[in-house]
Amino acid sequence: MRRSRLATLALTLASSLGAVLTLAAPAQAAATDRYVALGDSYASGVGADSYTSESGSCMRSTNAYPALYNTNIKPASYRSVACSGATTATVINSQLAALSSTTTLVSVTVGGNDVGFSSIMSTCVLQGESQCVSAVQAAENKARTELPGKLANVYNGIRSRSPSARVVVVGYPVFYQLGTVCVGLSATSRAKINEGINLVDDITRSAASAAGFTFADVRSIFIGHQLCSYGEKWLHALNYLNLTVSYHPTAAGQSGGYYPVFRSAAG
Repeated sequence: MRRSRLATLALTLASSLGAVLTLAAPAQAAATDRYVALGDSYASGVGADSYTSESGSCMRSTNAYPALYNTNIKPASYRSVACSGATTATVINSQLAALSSTTTLVSVTVGGNDVGFSSIMSTCVLQGESQCVSAVQAAENKARTELPGKLANVYNGIRSRSPSARVVVVGYPVFYQLGTVCVGLSATSRAKINEGINLVDDITRSAASAAGFTFADVRSIFIGHQLCSYGEKWLHALNYLNLTVSYHPTAAGQSGGYYPVFRSAAG
């Protein structure tokens, strides 16, 4: 009986130790990673402040999710070439050169500028509901016909340069919480904008899956922190004094929203 108890205890300890080692493995692997971050303003950290001097107009923030990963996980090497205003063409022509055959982890957030996020929001704010709905619909049509091919070109470029890398494609948050009392845009405009963002995320998820990449979906974690929500806002509203940061994640949105989702997807 005593031997049986000792054997049970030994097995329990071995099982617990195995679980600990299993949980620790991703962090140990991450420490050896050679990580490169690609993408647009949501990856560079526009709206999160603390921009690095070397990044200039690209506005790379030390509070952006790639920089937070570097600070917390400490991979073997890290480089972000994400840049405000980047499109899929920008990534292909200006950012993929940062990759190599030794790169083991890549993140990329791109596609919003290809369908005109910025111009759509300007139209919605300045020209009213009917023009807003029309602008979003035109962007949705463009997204359906053009975005899958453009994203595939980016993903093919990543895979050709870094064939062994884990690639995490990070999406966009939906801007508005609906069904609340909210000044500014009409409920119809807000719902249409959300519809357009959801479409871009869904197209991106499908393209990432087709490439064999992981899609990091930030939409659910931003619920309760969107514009018109009653919780802490993780997105900047329209800022007339600093238009660039409008509709971008705050530092809290990067650390509380983007970072944990990316960290989980990166392994």
